[in-house]
Amino acid sequence: MSHVVLMCGAAGSGKSTAARELEARGMLRLSVDVEAYERGLRSMPLPTEINAEIITDLRRRLLDAVAEGRDVVVDLSFWSRAMREEWRELLAPTGATVEILHVVAARGTALARLRERAGAHADDFTLPPGLAELYHENFQPPGPDEGPVTVLRTDGLSTA
Repeated sequence: MSHVVLMCGAAGSGKSTAARELEARGMLRLSVDVEAYERGLRSMPLPTEINAEIITDLRRRLLDAVAEGRDVVVDLSFWSRAMREEWRELLAPTGATVEILHVVAARGTALARLRERAGAHADDFTLPPGLAELYHENFQPPGPDEGPVTVLRTDGLSTA
């Protein structure tokens, strides 16, 4: 049975760093940012049609990997409850175990990380400051009823 981890967190929280660690342990990593970078795109947000195309491809690749019995980490923000539910529904018929890994960093820490980005690689996309703030304002943390949910703090602060 496949294990699927949905990375969840605001921009700059450390999702991709955590996802790469899971990838190093053998999970297949699926990432919009990696796909966009490989297509030569260097700024966010992506045009709507390109984002939709990439998401469709990642969903197909996810289902193929799960059908093969592979464990997968999906490196997206999963910023809304609706988005998380949509992907859970996609996976429900497969029988895969789905876990949300909620990556948390203090807002100031996350925004500072975003300011330091230089666009040097796929996990280093820059965001305009106003957009980064908007992403944080609209992020919907997962609730306990969305479990299993694991919380990972990336700034050394307590989760309490």
